[in-house]
Amino acid sequence: MREFRGNFSGFMRQVRHGASFAVTARDEVIAIVHPPQPLPRRRPGTLRGQIEMASDFDILPPALLAAMEGENLEGENSEGGDSKDEVA
Repeated sequence: MREFRGNFSGFMRQVRHGASFAVTARDEVIAIVHPPQPLPRRRPGTLRGQIEMASDFDILPPALLAAMEGENLEGENSEGGDSKDEVA
């Protein structure tokens, strides 16, 4: 353990290059340090037919849409003017 702590960056450099180490304290293994396993490749389409989307998935409630556009429900913008008369 003392040697591992004293040269941590050196050990991590070796792990980066594929080495593995058993860290011991009083002749007992307390940790195994090794490089991470490569992530498995994701196969597109593995969940096909298992996920259902709600029929109203892409429909915004009028109040939320108005708020996102800076309007109140009567079609007026937040400054008090009528948004229908404004030119974009």
